[in-house]
Amino acid sequence: MPTRGVVYVHSTPLAVCPHVEWAIARVLAAPVTLQWSTQPVEPAARRAECTWSGRPGTGGELAAALRQWPMIRYEVTEEPSPGVDGQRFMHVPNRGLFTAAMSANGDLMIGEDRLRSLMAAARSPEGLAHAIEKALGTAWDAELEPYRYAGDGAPVTWLTQVG
Repeated sequence: MPTRGVVYVHSTPLAVCPHVEWAIARVLAAPVTLQWSTQPVEPAARRAECTWSGRPGTGGELAAALRQWPMIRYEVTEEPSPGVDGQRFMHVPNRGLFTAAMSANGDLMIGEDRLRSLMAAARSPEGLAHAIEKALGTAWDAELEPYRYAGDGAPVTWLTQVG
């Protein structure tokens, strides 16, 4: 059963744009041409987004393929499919890659065992709050938010995985 998702390249140097397209194309086994636009938060950078469809696990493959360029800010989402949780991957330079399970409405999910572990390890309410913020990727969200806002109304490319 296929699934779908979105690749948001929030910022990349102009010279890396073709490499991003080639990396996505390798994962999807199909040619990719994105509609690049200037990133208002970082005018020397470019941004693009594309919606994809493919087999479950494609989101992780896309995130791994883009990780070759540590200077890129990006997100990859994969919607839930029968028997498979959705996923969100966020990458920020100098912070690295964050991944978490995602619900059907896009919320990040923390599993019961992880929550129990966080509660057991917390030495104070503040410590628990910090651990939950870390588990939710709050630092990644905070860094990406201005770049997301700058992309409102940007063109989207539609892609489908081959075979």
